[in-house]
Amino acid sequence: MIGMAETTGENAGSTGSRPGTTTSGNTDVRPRKSSWKYIGPGIVVAATGVGAGDLVATLIAGSNFGYTLLWAAVIGCVVKISLAEAAGRWHLSTGRTLFDGWASLGRWTTYFFVVYAVIWGFVYGAAAMSSSALPLQALFPGVMDLEWWGILCALVGLVFVWFNQYAVFEKVMTVLVGVMFVVTVYLAIRVTPNLADAFAGLLPVLPDEKDSILNTLGLIGGVGGTITLAAYGYWVNAKGWTNTGWMKVMRLDNRVAYITTGVFVIAMLFVGAELLHSANIAIASGDKGLVQLGDILEDEYGTATAKFFLIGFFATSFTSLIGVWHGVSLMWADFWARYRRAGAGTTGGKAAPGEKAAPGEAAASGEEVASGARERSWPFRAYLLWLTFPPMVLLFQGQPFRLVIIYGVLGAAFMPFLALTLLWLLNSDRTPREWRNGLLSNAMLGIAGLLFLVLCVKQVWDQPWSEFF
Repeated sequence: MIGMAETTGENAGSTGSRPGTTTSGNTDVRPRKSSWKYIGPGIVVAATGVGAGDLVATLIAGSNFGYTLLWAAVIGCVVKISLAEAAGRWHLSTGRTLFDGWASLGRWTTYFFVVYAVIWGFVYGAAAMSSSALPLQALFPGVMDLEWWGILCALVGLVFVWFNQYAVFEKVMTVLVGVMFVVTVYLAIRVTPNLADAFAGLLPVLPDEKDSILNTLGLIGGVGGTITLAAYGYWVNAKGWTNTGWMKVMRLDNRVAYITTGVFVIAMLFVGAELLHSANIAIASGDKGLVQLGDILEDEYGTATAKFFLIGFFATSFTSLIGVWHGVSLMWADFWARYRRAGAGTTGGKAAPGEKAAPGEAAASGEEVASGARERSWPFRAYLLWLTFPPMVLLFQGQPFRLVIIYGVLGAAFMPFLALTLLWLLNSDRTPREWRNGLLSNAMLGIAGLLFLVLCVKQVWDQPWSEFF
């Protein structure tokens, strides 16, 4: 099993009067059976992680190389399974949040996260608004300009996340994922994929093109890989899973997440290979490529299919918007709780295996996230406002050149930061021994770290630094 710790020992607890606690009030850590009825955070992370940009990148890979890189998309899903599992395992095995783990590695992690969250959130906010607005403008031409559709999407996302907690958020995300699933699978069937060629695409072969290795690594790294992988542990806690008794459930949930992601990505690669590659049609990179695809679908299959696709396009973009609005705001609230605790002079850092957190450390526990208090806190809502209102300026004025470069570099640096810090945390005494990494986990996280480090270096190298200064 991807991401398994060396052993799977779990302590038995006494009979509880409600899930997660015993009659004496202690946490119930009896192993729960893997069951589909518990699935939830995985659906959320799949919906948030796969944005319009991921679908376009896969479409372009299909249009350029046919089915040749299907294997790379599959490997991308496996890599993300290991990363999300590691984040979830940290939260459940330690009872502490990921930011608390990062903080125990040194202040540099806090500095990186704060700079990343502030700049990335500012630029991403505008990108998410624009991405959600594009299909609405195509569905309802002449109603409003793109900028106003974007503002409307942002305000709807703000109100929804502000007034609803995780349970409602998860249900809405599940409905939107259902729309995404039906649309992408319908399109994959509609284009009549060549299954023999598709199975041949599972063999690891590189295209005979310039920079084929980097293009392949980019496809592997781009399958639903964002800060939402780090947010997965927070959603696990928000679901009410706060101890090792939920470990098997979390692993099933995580696998469902990236199998779902794999279906989205493979379906769009089928569309790219059959509809675009065979006809030698090129589409633009970025979200506008999906609008182009809508026009192509209308020419080939009629207006109904094109409209159906645009509804799926909107579901894809809007789930990413509200997912980031919720998940990254939870992480920001966690950062602020620890910052305030440090300012008050309470102790932090790592805890020995099995050691209970001191009273001052309660703010950094999974139990605090599970209580829903974070979603009602002012730091959570302050970051929501940051994601919503300042980025609106970028919709009208365009994205500042230097800020976009910094945004690109920070975004590229986050995934190697996540992979390598998880590798560090889960091989140290910060994690109880029975839940530390095994050989397979270390191999997968090491591969992920190396992959994202290479992509980060390429991203930094490709920036027009001569024009920056």
